Amino acid sequence: MKKALPFQLSKDRSFFESLGDWMGDVLYDELPEKGFECRDEQIFMAYQIEKALKEKNVLFAEAGVGTGKTIAYLLPAISYARYTGKPALIACADETLIEQLVKEAGDIFKLQNYLDIKIDVRLAKSRNQYLCLKRLEDAQKDLDNDYFIEEIEDLIPDFVYGHSSLQKIFPYGERSQFSGVSDEDWQKVNFHPTQQCMVCDLRNRCGQTIHRQNYRESADLLICSHEFLMEHIWTKESRVREGQLPLLPEVSMIVLDEGHLLEFAAQKALTHEIQSETLVRLLERVMVDGIREKTLYLMEQLQETHDEIFGLIRKNSIARDTDRMTIEKSDLLIQTCKKAISLTDDLLEEFVFESELFTIPEYELRMVEEFLEQYVYSLRLFTEKGDGVEWLEIIDGHETLIIMPRLVTDILNEKLFTSKMPIVFSSATLSIQKDFTYIADSLGVEKYQSFSVASPFDYDEVMKINVKKLQQEDKANHVVELLEDKQQTLILFKSKAAMDQFRNSIPSTKDIVFEGERELSTIVKEFQDGNFATLCSYHLWEGLDLPEKALTRVIIVDLPFPPVDPLFDAKRKFSNDPFEEVDLPFMLLRLQQGIGRLIRTSKDYGEIHILLNPEEEVLQNRFVNILPTSIIQ
Repeated sequence: MKKALPFQLSKDRSFFESLGDWMGDVLYDELPEKGFECRDEQIFMAYQIEKALKEKNVLFAEAGVGTGKTIAYLLPAISYARYTGKPALIACADETLIEQLVKEAGDIFKLQNYLDIKIDVRLAKSRNQYLCLKRLEDAQKDLDNDYFIEEIEDLIPDFVYGHSSLQKIFPYGERSQFSGVSDEDWQKVNFHPTQQCMVCDLRNRCGQTIHRQNYRESADLLICSHEFLMEHIWTKESRVREGQLPLLPEVSMIVLDEGHLLEFAAQKALTHEIQSETLVRLLERVMVDGIREKTLYLMEQLQETHDEIFGLIRKNSIARDTDRMTIEKSDLLIQTCKKAISLTDDLLEEFVFESELFTIPEYELRMVEEFLEQYVYSLRLFTEKGDGVEWLEIIDGHETLIIMPRLVTDILNEKLFTSKMPIVFSSATLSIQKDFTYIADSLGVEKYQSFSVASPFDYDEVMKINVKKLQQEDKANHVVELLEDKQQTLILFKSKAAMDQFRNSIPSTKDIVFEGERELSTIVKEFQDGNFATLCSYHLWEGLDLPEKALTRVIIVDLPFPPVDPLFDAKRKFSNDPFEEVDLPFMLLRLQQGIGRLIRTSKDYGEIHILLNPEEEVLQNRFVNILPTSIIQ
């Protein structure tokens, strides 16, 4: 339902003129009267966004830490949503940053209170962020899962199992609701792409379905992750053809918070995955009594061939310093994949006959058919020579073949950046010394507006940067020594493997918590409340907002260069100077983001520690000019 504008329109002034007047009143007068600082950088950003809305352009809005970027885009976004009658979409880098944006005492909460306007904000989370009742049923049969299943069962509403009226239905089942469940256990019960929601008998009581219905009615703001936005864009046409609603409703504009990370979300959304055990497990579910002998034979042949494929992939995989293992494609591997493709095509034809006999339950059959269609499509991509990137990775404890496009520029340009919809990239790090070429080329953005404003903070007064030069094997001991004073410390690692290596090399203590032990936004909340002193993470390089004493030290264990893995190898292969065009820009942007976690308000203070081994030490002159203050000598 269309809501009233937060200001009056008149016949002699356009919407954008009235919007400009209102934002000026809010930013110059109303918010400063409530204790907010009047920041020229924030005001400039708000009016640049207004210009982008008016001209329906792409805008790279680079504003330093402390600018107040969120309020600068919220004011025009809410107004434009009400003017057009369609919600504004805010896409965050990941699910944790969504929670940061909507938390109590966050900027949306403050605007509602201080401007006395009711903001209709709803969350549209990625599908794997929701509980799947079908997978929960499977997990309940495994006695080894009792220790976490009970927590989930206690939080499921009565209406799910028919114990109360359907009139009392409300959204439930988000990942954040089950704060004590580890990431590893959550992967056993969350939504999985093999699930067939359209024919599920629990669909009307499913938390994901109820959330979808709820957020489609948003009048002001719809908040999702980059990854979910990309999934919506890639699947929109196919879902409409199949008679389904797109994952997201129509929106008036898009704000890409931490927009420098969009490329990775776009690639991930286009990724095809084949897990070693999924095909075998799904085929076993439809090997029911009464199935035709030819169908059974083809299923057994396909299972054997599938096992051969993963045996060859395992044999031809090269492990490096990341979780992604490079695959060398032998002739035998390609031939075996082609055999699996032929068997799958034949099996899908046989399933047409099986469906007419009603021997296999419809839900199970639909699940297997859709999986096999995706399976054969993925294998065809794998066997063809193109611009794809493939690797082997262990996901949820299972060997997984990943097939990802090397470049997404053409698709993004076609499906997003030529849509005549205002799109705002908001981040403290979008350029390399005010040059936006790197990010524009990576995303396929041909026409755009841009600006860069510095942070309003006096970093020389509130931040100390220490650079410690030592051998790689001595870094963990140095970190432990730093932690002896019990300061609230965020330790950032370049990868999960690097974090795990650090964890295994130090004594276990309750005062150090690692990402993945519990749901991440819960860990962040406990850290902010001072329940423990040290948080170790490989994801929180951006978006984390912990003011004053909640965070007084950031330790960067390694320079955050991209990993040596198949995806970045492909980017390097197609560049003229891999280090200058791929590795160094990535590291500089990420380093700036990590340093930016420390100073978030004018009352913040603290220290940055950057640890350099001899190889990293020679690069100090390449990053010293992007630091917000001088290194302590």
